[in-house]
Amino acid sequence: MDSKKKITISWSGGKDSAFALHKILKSDEFEIVSLHTVINEETERVGMHGVHQALIERQASAIGLPLTKLYLGGSESHDAYIKLMIDFYVQCANEDIHAVVFGDIFLEDLKSFREALLNVTGLRGIYPLWKLDTGMMIQDFTAAGFKTLICAANAKYFSEGAMGKTIGDDFASSLPAPVDPCGENGEFHTFVYDGPVFKNPVAFGMGDVVQKKYSYQVLNEQGLPEQAETFFWFQDLLLS
Repeated sequence: MDSKKKITISWSGGKDSAFALHKILKSDEFEIVSLHTVINEETERVGMHGVHQALIERQASAIGLPLTKLYLGGSESHDAYIKLMIDFYVQCANEDIHAVVFGDIFLEDLKSFREALLNVTGLRGIYPLWKLDTGMMIQDFTAAGFKTLICAANAKYFSEGAMGKTIGDDFASSLPAPVDPCGENGEFHTFVYDGPVFKNPVAFGMGDVVQKKYSYQVLNEQGLPEQAETFFWFQDLLLS
């Protein structure tokens, strides 16, 4: 019998990567060799989730898988991110890793971007959640026994009081109309602290809620660039 093909999981610490891992484990088709996470080198936190690397390490320990931390400077360009990921994928290919698992659901441009990077090294992308109905998926996620809280959210749609709240069965029905039930468009991000992929719950404490402003350029109706800004709430999570 052929040995199982080796894979690595793209891990943000949130619900989508956790549910993707869950589905891969249930399939029993692959040998999962690691989780990997891109971390801001200056803040030691995960992207827009804002979760400190120490808590990502705790998640990996509770799951029982090695964690590869990929550090990216906070001021570095998109090209630097591309180089970081391609270098990592080259390393994976040299270690006979067959594929990378992602928790993406329906963003075609993001999937195409990932596939372009993987194609450089011949790795395959696996998307266990692809094209699932996000309203049903968040229900299936909680029904499976996962516990996850909102760690970051767009202040246009969420109040400060929503931060740190664990997602329940009525979560999708309580969202304003523009917000995807899984936050697939970046409306909110989560931190998973318990569920079927964990050997034990992840210990953490609650810190302050802070608000940050992000400025960027968008194209207006005339196709001209103009300045825009978005405010995000962040729930600081602490080691306990």
